[in-house]
Amino acid sequence: MRWERLFADLEGQLAAGAAAQGRWDVADLVRAERAGVRLVDRVRAAAGTTVRLTLADAGEPVEGELLEVGTDWVLVALSERRRALVPLSAVDALAAVPAAVAPPAGPVERALGLGHALRALARDRATVRVRTRGGVVSGRVERVGADHVDLTPQHGAARATTVPFSAVCAVVSA
Repeated sequence: MRWERLFADLEGQLAAGAAAQGRWDVADLVRAERAGVRLVDRVRAAAGTTVRLTLADAGEPVEGELLEVGTDWVLVALSERRRALVPLSAVDALAAVPAAVAPPAGPVERALGLGHALRALARDRATVRVRTRGGVVSGRVERVGADHVDLTPQHGAARATTVPFSAVCAVVSA
């Protein structure tokens, strides 16, 4: 009987050790999985929720419903009629983004970068305010290159202002 208790105790210790090792393995796998999560995939999972973005220009945060998420930009509804197109590279911090993760973007979504979104504004002849780290430029989206956008002022000067994509913090509908 004593031997049976000893072997039962050893079996219990082995089972407890195996369970503990399994918990450690799961924890390692979870950490490894989290290490591969991209911010844009978390942001895509937040579509339809309210987010608050602190931008590199240190101006007013952009807060509203997250409508769309591209590969390198987000579209936020500021009000019923106003929208903000924000490059993810201009975001210093995000608030209210859940821990959930969306699946990676498909090939079509991956091809729709900031330039595509700005070209849609140019096609619609949209008037916008572009927040940059150095100030604000207003005008109609005239031309969109590979890495820059030209804005034509509404009144006065006929010359366009060119803004590199790298300087854009937010494009806000007028």
